[in-house]
Amino acid sequence: MEENSSASDRTFLEELRRHRAELRESMGALEDALAAPATSEHSRWTQRVEAALVEVAGDFRTHIHMTEGPSGLYLELLKTSPRLAGAVDGLTRDHLLIGGQIDTLLARVAGPDVIADVDDVRGSGTALLGRLVRHRQRGADLVFEAYEFDIGGET
Repeated sequence: MEENSSASDRTFLEELRRHRAELRESMGALEDALAAPATSEHSRWTQRVEAALVEVAGDFRTHIHMTEGPSGLYLELLKTSPRLAGAVDGLTRDHLLIGGQIDTLLARVAGPDVIADVDDVRGSGTALLGRLVRHRQRGADLVFEAYEFDIGGET
């Protein structure tokens, strides 16, 4: 961050860092749920994946609000660093793609009586996690480039 930036900017970036950790935590829970053994009764496995995916979905919605919302990060970045518009556009497009992946996967595992195709759900879930990891890394790079503030580029 620049030396003359306000305390509220730093507070917002710290909040962004905390939320980023929450999203990473829910991604880890989804990864664990996908990797869990799917015994002959797939409904328990499907329910566990659904619960983890609901957490990811909620954290991702919060992420979108914090970045694209009326007082979000992207508006501020575009005001102070218009050179980053291409990166912001790319991340915003990612939000649509990732949101679609989450919704599609949720539809396949939602409901108490759903028994999903384990291999297919694992493949889709793993693809979603990969896209989320890349998105988070690109977001961390963007914030660092704009503010020289590390929000955590960990995967």
